[in-house]
Amino acid sequence: MTKTSILNVLAVVALLLGSCNSAGDKPANSKKITGKQPFDAVIGIKYYEVKRRFSTGLSFNELGFQQEPSWIIQFKSRDTIMAYSPQYKRMQSFYLHYDHGDVYNFAKEWFRIKKVSKDSLVFQRLHLTAREISRDIRSDVNLTWYAEDYINKTLKTSVEKLQRPTRADTLYIQKLAEKTNRNPDNRDSAFGARQPVELIPLSKMIKVEKISSVDKLLGKTEAYDYLFPRYRVDISKAYADFGYDFSAVVDAKGRIHLGAFHTNFPENYEPRKKTLEAIIDVYFQHLLKVVPGKTLGIPHSSEINFSVIGRKNSK
Repeated sequence: MTKTSILNVLAVVALLLGSCNSAGDKPANSKKITGKQPFDAVIGIKYYEVKRRFSTGLSFNELGFQQEPSWIIQFKSRDTIMAYSPQYKRMQSFYLHYDHGDVYNFAKEWFRIKKVSKDSLVFQRLHLTAREISRDIRSDVNLTWYAEDYINKTLKTSVEKLQRPTRADTLYIQKLAEKTNRNPDNRDSAFGARQPVELIPLSKMIKVEKISSVDKLLGKTEAYDYLFPRYRVDISKAYADFGYDFSAVVDAKGRIHLGAFHTNFPENYEPRKKTLEAIIDVYFQHLLKVVPGKTLGIPHSSEINFSVIGRKNSK
């Protein structure tokens, strides 16, 4: 993965939001917000987020990060908004703070309110640094809500159906997957799989545990677990005692290709490379059933991280 790609990944996961998509008719009577305005006309209406997209109109980007709609909100008054808390499984009240222009803050998030109507809302999620709005991917997210009545009575559908990825998303993932297939071992063309690689032991000699990287206190959301999947592998009856950390690219056919690893001295690079390739060829490919990562059901190359421990004499 290139330095630019790494920076993009870090910017993406800093969004602390997810994504997805939807279909359906465009709500009527949308009103563009210009400056501070009261929300009297929409007070009491419950809105469900049905799509969250980048400015490309897609819910995925080239790194495999997916925007997933999840918010439920309701204006309680001109300066109070309620939002559903998955943690407490209920709606909670937040102060709706007006900042400037069309920019508001609630639930510890900043938004530019772009459209408001009784049928729908469109907000742009903003990332601020030192009170300045970041002009990069972190502020490149648009959230769309539909009113409960609009979904049930006008569209006559469900929130779950509206939140599904679109055909455009599928075509985009197919295009990315085709690129990885042309370079199956290339870290730069690999991208995060929404259904990460599965490593299924075929022998009692090997054990695999998928390690979660989620840490809400450090801002590591659930996205980390599919963008940076990590596996601990324990091998008994190994040729020697060893412990290594490295990454690998798993292609669409389940083949494992050595990725990045660290050595303290340049002269150790080639010996270490041969050792890690031997671990992959001798242990992984023979003792594991490898199911490639998939996104929208499409298999493709994705990069994963290993912490491998070998023990010569098992207890």
